[in-house]
This record gives sequence, structure tokens and C-alpha cells, in this order.
Amino acid sequence: MVNIGQLTLKEFLSLPEGDVYYEFVDGQAVPKVSPKYFHSTLQIALGLLIRAWCKDKGRVLPEWAILLKRQGKDWAPLPDLTYISYERLPKSWKRNEACPAIPELVIEIISPDQTIKQFAEKAKDYLTAGVSRVWVINPEVMSIRVFLPDGSDRVYTDNTPIVDTLFPGLELTTRQIFEEAELL
Repeated sequence: MVNIGQLTLKEFLSLPEGDVYYEFVDGQAVPKVSPKYFHSTLQIALGLLIRAWCKDKGRVLPEWAILLKRQGKDWAPLPDLTYISYERLPKSWKRNEACPAIPELVIEIISPDQTIKQFAEKAKDYLTAGVSRVWVINPEVMSIRVFLPDGSDRVYTDNTPIVDTLFPGLELTTRQIFEEAELL
């Protein structure tokens, strides 16, 4: 790992693209964990399922940096998936840059060397920054934890549908997602 040192957000966003993805946290370029099979297949499955629902409503994209604030400082996390409606970022917006608006949903997938505690803290940071919902997928126990702005969360497993008034018409189950990912 190369130590890039202290950066401004502008310097971070100017870094060349490469084989390693970075998040901008506390003035540092922090490398993301290299995805493994479960992570990659879940990311694609979720992206396809949400994209089928959100056509003409918004966009869902993998590994798209979001410009947010965390503890009063610039923060550019790189969620595994981001959903943002055309109400928040118009369909006509087409620039090759980080997401400039706060999305409704970010999805993070836990890798084997990460913990739910780490992601619960990150979910709190996302929600404090204005993200409406955070889903954390745990491939090891086949669960989805949905974090809400009021500080509550709910764990979904098997065939319990994830239904949310924020996403009218979207109804997914953990089983459906893991089947789409060919992990069941």
C-alpha cells in the first residue's frame, strides 16, 4: 500500500484511476478491501434487482464515490451500491465525477475481515450526512440489516420482504437476493 499522505478533497478527486479503489476519510485516501466472490456476485445481483425496479425513477451504480461530510470534514465514501432518484439528481445529469447529491440508499457488503460493528458506525455516518437508508449485507449469515435515520435498524433474513415507503414498489427478500447471486 502506498501512503499518499494528507490530501484535500480536490486533490483526492484528482488522483488517477487505478486497480485499487479508495475512499476519502479524514484527509486520507483509504484503500477499500479487495472484493471476493460472495461480495462481487451479491453486488451484481442487487444492482440488477434494484435497476429493474428503478428504471425511470433513478440510478443504481456500483463503486460510485459520494461527496458528503463526516464529523464536519469532507468525506467521499465508495459504497458497494448507491441508489439516487432523479428527484435528487436529474436524469439529464451526465458528468464523469463523484455523486454531488445525497442518495436515498447506500448498500455495503461485509467482507470476511470486516465486522458488522464497523459497518454500523459507517451506517451512522451515512445517515448523519443525510443518506436516507443504509443496507448492510452480511454474506456469512445471509442477512440484510437496514439502518434508518431515527437510529433504529432491522435485520432481514430468508423470505421476510424488505418493504419501505421510500421505495414504493420495491419488494425484495434476502432469499431472493442470495438466489439471484447464485449463493443458495
